[in-house]
Amino acid sequence: MSESFFGPEASFGTPELQLPEELREPLRQHLEQIRERYLSMQWAQRVGFGERPALLVIDLSLNWTRPGSQMGSDVDPVVDATCRMLSSARKAGIPIFFSSYDFDPHELESLRPNKYILDAREENAPLYDLDPRLERRPHEKLFLKKFASCFKGTCLHEMLSVLNVDTLIVTGVSTSHCVYATCRDAKDSFRVIVPREAVGERCQIMHMVNLLDIDIDLGDVMPMQEVIDHLEKSPPPA
Repeated sequence: MSESFFGPEASFGTPELQLPEELREPLRQHLEQIRERYLSMQWAQRVGFGERPALLVIDLSLNWTRPGSQMGSDVDPVVDATCRMLSSARKAGIPIFFSSYDFDPHELESLRPNKYILDAREENAPLYDLDPRLERRPHEKLFLKKFASCFKGTCLHEMLSVLNVDTLIVTGVSTSHCVYATCRDAKDSFRVIVPREAVGERCQIMHMVNLLDIDIDLGDVMPMQEVIDHLEKSPPPA
């Protein structure tokens, strides 16, 4: 029997936002059937790797990786998987980019998000620093953003174009929000690859549904080891 699209069940997120035990397997099976139906209609085709990949790590700052912060939940498995991707990307010598939120405690109230109340106290600014487990190097670009997509209001597209990148490997959080929005904006210019273990979020059902949607319409969701194997076999970029 072929491996499940979702792989082994991962334990991450907010406990109160996980599926009840009795719904988990039926929902997984239902989503697998949906994917098979889309495949029969010629959706979810493979885009594959190009010749010049880059790795993007989305919003793995402390406000998302530290349980108890406003946006935080237990995403340790996602951080660990992303660290593995970073190790592989560094060995392969491909460009690496990090994003975090452009936090401004003095921003006008009318310019802040209107779907949730941001805890904008000045003492919270360090929460938008990257999780130290990522061990970002000085030459690995960090950019700040105001919107879900890493492309909106940033120079990411231009930076990738200058480097002749044709494939964007997307990791980080959250699957249903910033990861999804970034994949949506990336697909028209780049091949999109998502190592499935290296993305996640606080809510289990949101993660599963949006991961499937990415695979159907936006890019290739793959077991992380397959992405690592590809990078190890690829010649270093010129």
